[in-house]
Amino acid sequence: MKVSRLLLAPALLLGGRSALAGGDPPAGSAAARWGADYFPNVALVTHEGKTVRFFDDLIRDKVVVISFIYTSCPDACPLETAKLTEVHGLLGDRVGQDVFFYSISIDPENDTPEVLRAYAERFQVGAGWQFLTGAKEDIRLLRQKLGMLRSGEERLVDHSLSLLIGNQATGQWMKRSPMENPYLLATQIGDWLHNWKLAPAPGRAYADAPKLRSVARGENLYRTRCMTCHGIGATDGIVRQGPDLLGVTERRERGWLSRWLAEPDVMLAEKDPLALELFAANRNLPMPNMRLAPSEVEALLDFMHGESRRIQDERAAALAAAARAEAEASEAEGSGVGEDGAEETVPPCCQKKDGLVLDSEEPDEGEAPSANLAPGPLFDPPAPRAASAPPKLERPAAHVPRGPILLCLGLALAIGGLGAACGRRGA
Repeated sequence: MKVSRLLLAPALLLGGRSALAGGDPPAGSAAARWGADYFPNVALVTHEGKTVRFFDDLIRDKVVVISFIYTSCPDACPLETAKLTEVHGLLGDRVGQDVFFYSISIDPENDTPEVLRAYAERFQVGAGWQFLTGAKEDIRLLRQKLGMLRSGEERLVDHSLSLLIGNQATGQWMKRSPMENPYLLATQIGDWLHNWKLAPAPGRAYADAPKLRSVARGENLYRTRCMTCHGIGATDGIVRQGPDLLGVTERRERGWLSRWLAEPDVMLAEKDPLALELFAANRNLPMPNMRLAPSEVEALLDFMHGESRRIQDERAAALAAAARAEAEASEAEGSGVGEDGAEETVPPCCQKKDGLVLDSEEPDEGEAPSANLAPGPLFDPPAPRAASAPPKLERPAAHVPRGPILLCLGLALAIGGLGAACGRRGA
């Protein structure tokens, strides 16, 4: 009878639950079987040059993530390390506190602590993640005990692509794929292996779950092979190792992209100028050779092109909508329409008086000079006019003293609405 792997996971996790009660694990339990008598306590050296023991210092009573890599690997190892970088970011500051990451080299003759340190720096790994090397026979023994050594494996490129996650205190261990979704991996490491000791985050109703849809071949390839290192207009906040692929099929020639996806290691070896430029621009991280068939390359490029166009169209539509909203708001503000849609009434004292021109003739003898109307705190000086002479207001036939009129005009500008009454009073 074929049983789903997803259904087996809870059974694996329940194996060491009795160890959570404290004290030594019961004889025959998973924690007792996979303890100090099972795991080799071999000496390893970290990328920082510190000597540690595998069981005593690295995994005893800890939740751990273990991967086996070698720094010159052209394909799987960079992908696996990039995937774990995503998982590390999702777990946050828990890494180094209650979760620990270990990447152990299977090529100790070349992967010295200095080489491993440079490798870790290129991937910008965070706290709680150690890269380790040691004696070749000790590392081979570790892989055998952890179930990570393939039968008949002789070459480095034949090494297992799986990574191992586990809780030594409870005896819960699982192999996982580096192609796995980073959110699922983070949940398995941070919640399942801790037996949900942390309070769960507020959940959402199943009714809010997105509808399942069929995923085209190109999208499936992107999600399993490319999304670890690259986004397409990504806005999810995850820091990725490679550049964003939005519009890449428009920026690069299709033929060059097809070859780059098929054999990036060969193009780097041939010193292709653009390949070397990308290599240098991305902290000398090599593009992994994912062993894609020609049909897979074409499906992947078609998806990248279609997804880029979709995102670009959505962004253009959003910008156009924002521009229309801004224009409508400016028009409403200029026409005096309030937020509630009603037209605002401007008080008479605040209305603009474009037709008002002060008499510029010299004052009669005995009249107050026009300098008495110098700009004060209540109004600003009149703006300069064009070179043509301003029109004068027609004067009534009877002589009217100008001083009171000028004074009243000034008061009208200052407090509004009194000019007409004051003019009648002067008349």
